[in-house]
Amino acid sequence: MTKTVFPDDFLWGCATAAYQIEGSPLADGAGASIWQRFSHDPRLMATKGDTGDVACDHYNRMEDDVALMKELGLQAYRFSVAWGRVLPEGTGRVNEAGLGFYERLVDKLLANGIEPLCTLYHWDMPVALDDRGGWLNRDSADWFADYGRVLFDRLDGRVRKWVTLNEPWVVTDGGYLHGALAPGHRNMFEAPIASHNLMRAHGAAVKAYRETGKHEIGLVVNLEPKYAASDSPEDQAAQRRAEAYMNRQYLEPAIHGRYPPELKEIFGEAWPDWPAEDFALIKQPIDFIGVNYYTRNVTRADDSWPLNAGPVTQTQATHTTTGWEVFPQGLTDVLLWVKQNYGDLPLYITENGAAFYDPPNAENGSVDDPLRVDYLRKHITAIGNAIKQGADVRGYMLWSLLDNLEWSLGYSKRFGIVHVNFETQIRTLKNSARLYSQVIATNGATLY
Repeated sequence: MTKTVFPDDFLWGCATAAYQIEGSPLADGAGASIWQRFSHDPRLMATKGDTGDVACDHYNRMEDDVALMKELGLQAYRFSVAWGRVLPEGTGRVNEAGLGFYERLVDKLLANGIEPLCTLYHWDMPVALDDRGGWLNRDSADWFADYGRVLFDRLDGRVRKWVTLNEPWVVTDGGYLHGALAPGHRNMFEAPIASHNLMRAHGAAVKAYRETGKHEIGLVVNLEPKYAASDSPEDQAAQRRAEAYMNRQYLEPAIHGRYPPELKEIFGEAWPDWPAEDFALIKQPIDFIGVNYYTRNVTRADDSWPLNAGPVTQTQATHTTTGWEVFPQGLTDVLLWVKQNYGDLPLYITENGAAFYDPPNAENGSVDDPLRVDYLRKHITAIGNAIKQGADVRGYMLWSLLDNLEWSLGYSKRFGIVHVNFETQIRTLKNSARLYSQVIATNGATLY
């Protein structure tokens, strides 16, 4: 067999999120989430009528989906818990039926030799808590820690890798600054408060886990390497602002106990003076960093709000149907950037993938997705290149296992390596799934 650069214990898996795949969002006593409310507002979804009411019907088809994971040879599965399934009011009373679903999922994964990676929060705060201020309420850190304790108490031991938050930047930028995602706010003053309380919630959950937890817990951030469009002082400063806003805003407080100084420049009077004790809570020791990578950004100075920095479209590059440039080198670069700036914490690629137009063949129903096959080959190779250069990368969770609800874009964008017919719920392996299965079976050697 060709020699591979991936460690023998490298963990190969796929990732999903609760609201995007589960369906049945109010079943068995579950409480509504902010995405349930957002998706049912016809003013907010890009594709009218698309909601998570059915999605991939994973709530009812979980056992079949785990069998599909086993067929592909997955070694790990990263999923998120719908907070409102477990705590319908967000705090207090535990809904045993909802918690039981995740217990059955974890047990089924383990029975099939698949390691569960559990994310506590993938954007779906219970409506009951949003009505009390959501992430703008300082009590949200305590709400989140108490929610975490319920899951730690029931699942730690069977789950050995935990994630507090998925992509806090997206929660805040989309949900509180630009209004494109739930809960749909557009407020410059709210965004820093939501970000800060998310980080306080992260710290509180890690602290709670250390009380009883026996394994590992980390934070997942979406990172987009920023490259200055030129050597001009203006473009260089724009690059630093963009990097601080998206990449350093969450890693700096979690690892170093501070915020990047550029955030004060960006937000001006909307940037508060935070209590020093908050950073002691936020800066809890974590066991790993999860990196979600999709694309890069070539940045130049302009008058766009609020960064005075904007992207330069790379017209000669391949782009996904979400408009993102395909740039594998950026994944190598960002992994090495994390190592350089935040030390040798273990890293996991917790999301990486692409949406392309890939309809089934009309004659035989097969799904040929050559652009995604090429994307995966090059991005997994980029991880190998980072490992060669000293990055401690320990696993890869491909996004996504299934075509699913792409948030406010509805069902118009397909990221899955498994095609889902949303009318019949029939699953069909795409060619990218067959490639990935080979990658797993050879520990990446098939790429070399």
